[in-house]
Amino acid sequence: MLSSDHQPPGNRGIDWPGIVRTLLLQLAILLALAFAVVRYIDWSSDANWADFNAAAAATTAAKPQPPTATPVRAVLCARRG
Repeated sequence: MLSSDHQPPGNRGIDWPGIVRTLLLQLAILLALAFAVVRYIDWSSDANWADFNAAAAATTAAKPQPPTATPVRAVLCARRG
């Protein structure tokens, strides 16, 4: 680190405009990343909802299975005996 003896006399204070610029840049990057994350979550949620609705529609449109000829109770009794 440089000692204060080697610094020019006009440059001994804190660079407030530089600090403000750095903070504004960091804030802008943070907001851009937050916006990107929110948009991605919204997009993926919409895609998953569409997949869910398509699967539900396919399930309800499927032909129902006919009932089995052998009742469940008879099958269970046959296995025990």
